[in-house]
Amino acid sequence: MGASPSKPTGSATRLSHGQAVWLMVLVTLLWSVAGVASRQIEFARGLEITFWRSFFTLLSLAVMLPGLRGPSAFADLRFAPRALWISGLCWAVMFTAFMVALSLTSVAQVLVTTSVGPLFTALMARWLIGHPIAMRTWLAMVLAGLGIVVMQLGQTMGDGQWLGGLVALCVPMAGALNWTTVQKSHAQGEHVDMLPAVLVGAFISCIGTLAWAMPFQASQQDLVWLAGLGLFQLAIPCALLLVAARVLTAPELALLVLLEVVFGILLSWLFTTEALTLQMLLGGGVVLTTLGLNEWLSWRSRSPSP
Repeated sequence: MGASPSKPTGSATRLSHGQAVWLMVLVTLLWSVAGVASRQIEFARGLEITFWRSFFTLLSLAVMLPGLRGPSAFADLRFAPRALWISGLCWAVMFTAFMVALSLTSVAQVLVTTSVGPLFTALMARWLIGHPIAMRTWLAMVLAGLGIVVMQLGQTMGDGQWLGGLVALCVPMAGALNWTTVQKSHAQGEHVDMLPAVLVGAFISCIGTLAWAMPFQASQQDLVWLAGLGLFQLAIPCALLLVAARVLTAPELALLVLLEVVFGILLSWLFTTEALTLQMLLGGGVVLTTLGLNEWLSWRSRSPSP
């Protein structure tokens, strides 16, 4: 769900490169269950789903954070840089828009649309930090945009599918602002710990959707699925991602994150009734191929880091 994260600092034992790769495979597999799990929910609707998912993410991280960052983790938030709070707001937008988009359109369209995060990040970094954009990345933006248009052409105007695609675009846009803000803060000597930022995002998402979530209609079974999403699809993968990011380069992470789309579409095809249209296959294939090739070329063009 997003672009490549910044490198966190810490004293945790570093993984080998192979272990980090397999850890990222696990992370993307956990992320990918969101579509299938959301289709199992019977009574909760709309923003109530977003509220409960964010609430259980918040609850999970509130338990995990002191163990991972020490007993002063919450007190340290008082001294956190402004970038952490901006990052939290971005996470809140990503959490909310992703689930709303899933309620409006297919799992495949949401996943492919959100996968263009690295391209939005390149644009945001060019605008806010002045990072140059390679010609191959400009070309990738054009081709990925065409792929998304092809997917949208396969949707009908009256069933909310187009709206779902537009809402899904908020995820990579917020993700781009998130990672660019964090990188800019790091360049200025201010460290942003992403795990508390995710917790802040879950809190903002809870508060922001509470009014629209009531009156609650979720059944006990719905709450079990939503608790699973909060813990296993968001809280744990986000913590594991930060561990893998200590070892893997940004282009490697961006390539591996694309596995979420592959796993998510495959799980949706196997365990839901959603059909893959020709336009979805063609457009999604163009987007994923373009992103993968762009990140692979970026990886190849980089000199080895010490």
